[in-house]
Parts: sequence; structure tokens; C-alpha cells
Amino acid sequence: MAIFVNADTKVIVQGLTGGQGKYHGLRNRAYGTQVVAGVTPGKGGTEVVADDGDRIPVFDTVAAAVAATGATASFVAVPPKAASAAILEAAAAGVGFIVCITEGIPAQDEAKVFNTLLRESPHTRLLGPNCPGIISPGKCNIGITAGEIAQLPTPAGPNVGIVSRSGTLTYQALYELKQRGIGVSTCVGIGGDPVPGTNFIDCLREFQADPETHAIILIGEIGGSAEEEAAEFISAHVTKPMSAYIAGVTAPEGKKMGHAGAITSGGKGTAKGKMEALRAAGVHVGQNPTEAGDLMAEILARLT
Repeated sequence: MAIFVNADTKVIVQGLTGGQGKYHGLRNRAYGTQVVAGVTPGKGGTEVVADDGDRIPVFDTVAAAVAATGATASFVAVPPKAASAAILEAAAAGVGFIVCITEGIPAQDEAKVFNTLLRESPHTRLLGPNCPGIISPGKCNIGITAGEIAQLPTPAGPNVGIVSRSGTLTYQALYELKQRGIGVSTCVGIGGDPVPGTNFIDCLREFQADPETHAIILIGEIGGSAEEEAAEFISAHVTKPMSAYIAGVTAPEGKKMGHAGAITSGGKGTAKGKMEALRAAGVHVGQNPTEAGDLMAEILARLT
């Protein structure tokens, strides 16, 4: 099993005819993901040719693409000014899982989209924006993660689930586990914007319920209170062993570091406070990504 996406997930790419949409959409398809259609207004009836020669149909609307293909997920790879409308269009068409990699969407627009989805499309899950996407190794890859750095899970396990706010550290976590031959059930990059569609708790809840996931790595960063909230949830609801890493230990207060949500102010949102909260919840916290990987290897050695 896996969480959110699997081998049966059918994906449309909103923006498949654009540079980034085509590049990453075809990479996802080459990985084995069922990329069944593209959507670009005004280009309906055209096709995008994959590397193997297969032709992917392009539709003017998400509704038309879903009706023709039965797609259940969407990969939104459009510019910031079009992203909010693209997300809401996919939700209105009944798409159950939407991945938006777009960076630079204003926080006000993100908040409007988030609340509109809650009100009008409560059964639709948004991952992102400004995230690397999701990969269930060997089954489905939606977004910009390089599939070759993800170790396939094994039937008997133990396999690890990964959830990360940082895109780059998502890749690093995958690489650290692959170096140790540790399989991954699903890796979810939730993104570092102030209003993410899917948060740590959403992913932890799914990993806890997933029989293929035996342990969990959480990658956080400075800013906001998501990691502290996750620690409270872990204390009450997560029984699977965990390791973690929090980026930004040396970040100066009041200065944004990378992500729009990665800013500490008034002594809140610091790496130290997040690390302490996670340790208090029983999570093994590393001082860097490699140490988090080492801690996970030690955890799994005790499971086998």
C-alpha cells in the first residue's frame, strides 16, 4: 500500500503543453505514472508526444479530461497568476487529489483557495502549492521529485514514510534512505508556504494507518507552528517510531529563509523550540539530514 497515490492513480497535467509541465509531466510518465491527459485552455484536440512515441491528448478543460479518461488526480504546473483558478477548476471537476508545484502564489490567494476547497470541495485534497509533490516509489510519482533517488519498498518491510516542508530536503531524505537500502512507502513534500493544502498532521494520520509504513521521517524548518502541532498529534496518535530534522538552527530572527513561511519572530517558530517539542513527543531528532537517516537506520534495526 501507500498513501494518497498508488499504481492505479490516473493523472492529468494542467499545463502539459508548457515548458515545465511537459518536462515534469513526461518524466512522471516515464517513471510509470499513469499520465492520461493534459489540460491547456485553447489547445484542446492537440497532443503531446511522449518519449516512447505515445500521444497524450490535450483538453481545453479539466471536466472534459476527466470525462474522457477517468482521471482521479491532477498535477498543476502553471504560472502563479493561473494557479488558483486551475486548482479550483480541478476540484470542481471532481478531481480528488491535486498537486500544485507553483511557487510565488500570494498568501491571500492561497487562503482563498484553501477555504473554498473546504467549503465547496471537502473531498478534494490539495498538496502544495510550492511543493515538490509526492512519490510512492514504484507506483506513482506526481511532481518534480527524481524517481531514481527513491528506494522501492519491500513487501515485508520495514519501509519508511517521509513528510517534509522543504523540497530540497525531501530529496535529501530520500537519498539518505536509499544509501542505506531502506525502502520508502510514500514521500510527501507538503511545501513551505504559509497556507499549505496538506499539512504534517494529515500525512502523519495516513502513515499511522498505512500497513506498509513501519516508521516515519519528518523534515521541518523554522517558522510557524506546524511542527509543534505535529508533535502534539504524535504524542496522542502516532505509535510508529519516528526520526526528524529541523532546518534553520542558525537562522537569524526576523529574516525569511527560503520559504515564505520560514521566518522566526518574537522567539516563536525557532528550530530549537520545534526540536524540543518533537523530542518530548518521543521523536528521535537529528542535527542534520544524515544524522536523521542514521537514527532511522538504528530504529529499523530494532524493528527487525
